[in-house]
Amino acid sequence: MGEQFSYGGQAVIEGVMMRGPSRIAVAVRRPDGEISIHQQEISSVLQRYPILKLPLVRGSVAMVETLGIGMKALMYSANQAMPDEEQLTKGEMTLTTIVGIVLAVGAFVVLPALVGVGGRKLGLGDVAVSSVEAVLRMGLFIGYLAAVSLMKDMQRVFQYHGAEHKVINTYEAGDPLTVEHARNHTREHKRCGTSFLLYVAVISIVLFATIAPPNFWLRVPVKLALLPLVAGVSYELLRALGKYNNRLTMLVSRPGMWLQGLTTREPDDSQIEVAIAAFETARGHGLPG
Repeated sequence: MGEQFSYGGQAVIEGVMMRGPSRIAVAVRRPDGEISIHQQEISSVLQRYPILKLPLVRGSVAMVETLGIGMKALMYSANQAMPDEEQLTKGEMTLTTIVGIVLAVGAFVVLPALVGVGGRKLGLGDVAVSSVEAVLRMGLFIGYLAAVSLMKDMQRVFQYHGAEHKVINTYEAGDPLTVEHARNHTREHKRCGTSFLLYVAVISIVLFATIAPPNFWLRVPVKLALLPLVAGVSYELLRALGKYNNRLTMLVSRPGMWLQGLTTREPDDSQIEVAIAAFETARGHGLPG
């Protein structure tokens, strides 16, 4: 018997996207209460070019693919959940994504590097500067998640995030995929993207402190060049933690699962129903006629 496929997904606007072995499915609760489902066959570049499946390489490739799939899922969900006059165009969604990436790089890479330059001018040594940058980067990351979690609209998205986890946990536990069974499972999951982002933050702190040069104009480009390696290492760690279940993996996973307390909320039954619809479609069951 082959290895069980590791299902994954993400919360979208009033819905959930699930990714299966050969298709993705987005289920959205429309304003009229009906569930709209979009499914699409997918073929990962990792399958077409086996060399990209090498450890450390596959993580960066998977991250780029996931970003593209997630953007399309968000656009579909927004256009299903919102009135016609508020629907987003592809160009608007692309621009929003690009702006978000630029702001993230500015906040988590450029800003700490600028603070580091200021610290050196004040006479701080390399260890002290790296420590200040690390504290700032981690504080910005956790602070951002905490601030977003207070937004009313995002709290509904985080409920769907919790529903996504509950449904995947139900499947992986071997329980029937029903609302009643899913309700009893945890909204935490070791393979969550929130945990991945935490590992990216921690691993980048270690690599940047040991490799990045002190000069600002060299430090920022080197940090940007190291991001694919950071993503690759983080992906391998997340993959290993999801594959094995023992005291060590639970201990290492715990900080990421604690952080999911900010990015998930307890879903209601109707939201779990949407997540089940997406999951069943992604695995090829119960496809709409």
